[in-house]
Amino acid sequence: MTNGADPNSESSFDPFEEFNRAQGAGAVRDPYVRWRDQRREAGIVQEPVAALIGEERSEELGTDLTVYSAISYDAVTEILRDPARFTSSGYAVTMGPVLGSTILEMDPPSHTQYRGLIQQAFSRRALERWEHELVRPIIDGYIDSFVETGRAELVRELTFPFPVAVIAGMMGLPDEDWPRFHRWAIELISVGFNPERGLEGSLKLRRLFARVLAERRDEPKDDLVTRLAEAELEGERLSDEMIYSFLRLLAPAGAETTYRSSSNLLFGLLSNPEQLEALRADRSLMEAAIDEGVRWECPLTGIIRTSTADTEVCGIAVPEGAFIHVNVGAANHDEERWDDPDSFDIHRLHRQSVAFASGPHTCLGMHLAKMETRVVLNALLDRLPNLRIAPDADDTHITGYMFRAPRELPVVFDS
Repeated sequence: MTNGADPNSESSFDPFEEFNRAQGAGAVRDPYVRWRDQRREAGIVQEPVAALIGEERSEELGTDLTVYSAISYDAVTEILRDPARFTSSGYAVTMGPVLGSTILEMDPPSHTQYRGLIQQAFSRRALERWEHELVRPIIDGYIDSFVETGRAELVRELTFPFPVAVIAGMMGLPDEDWPRFHRWAIELISVGFNPERGLEGSLKLRRLFARVLAERRDEPKDDLVTRLAEAELEGERLSDEMIYSFLRLLAPAGAETTYRSSSNLLFGLLSNPEQLEALRADRSLMEAAIDEGVRWECPLTGIIRTSTADTEVCGIAVPEGAFIHVNVGAANHDEERWDDPDSFDIHRLHRQSVAFASGPHTCLGMHLAKMETRVVLNALLDRLPNLRIAPDADDTHITGYMFRAPRELPVVFDS
């Protein structure tokens, strides 16, 4: 499925479909079997880089390098919670050219300082205001467009577009900028397989953010850009370039991961109708359902780290400078931590997963993502009685390797 290029864009190139294909959409259905087999060998294993970026891309780069893949819960948490031994600085090389300097590539203490500044923009008061004034109206607006029809394709008509509308609204971007903003954000994170287009998307986003930031400095508003411009911690403020960089990080992170996590959770519930009805009847199960959704199918399965010295992880030697794929998707299916981990079960005994990472780099937008998911689920349960997978749906499933989501969710309901 093509999520839809903007028909008024400067080219017919569809960055959404290109990005999905590069992530294994339509080609990789269930990576967990392979990861389970690897985990039987050890909590961290060596494998060719082609396992992460694909054979075709590996051949283009002319590399036969190997990487370390952490695939058990214990290995993943050990690495994520120890930035002294496992640095995030590699992102400066892979994503720095399109993002600039961000907290993604920083280790403590600089990470702690800048995270503290940025976190001020995500206060409890701001989240509550965004929920009532932005998220709910946006979601209701999308549902309004199909609620009378009795059927919908929930990815294209709801879960794909609503998170980017929320992020753009939080930033205070004009409505007419939203389609281009989304397109450029996806082009930016396509830098790994299309560097030229990634750099072009980054530049266009910087121009957009520079215009908005200049407007907010002249006339502050109650939006994210203004909050970042005014944030102060111990006399420190964010520079304009740091603000642009964080907004470039937030644009794809907020849109892509929330669209995928909400789609994955909906697929899990729709595939288990008795759990969907249990949630409809008892909304106190909502937090457990959201936590189970991101554990069962987290939207982004891998995080990158680099070892700073010769060390060991779960008894396996790892040399200094090793490139490590921290596989949170595999860790969330570790049978040593969860019974029957491949099954979706909102009633299971809760144990903390690593879907939102762990340690200093625990996802800054976690509470925003959970709030958006809660709002969209409540709206669907309230407004679409007898919601179910369309009987004529053709093999609906989750797909992808590094980024995972269903390509479509065709449903019917009582209108």
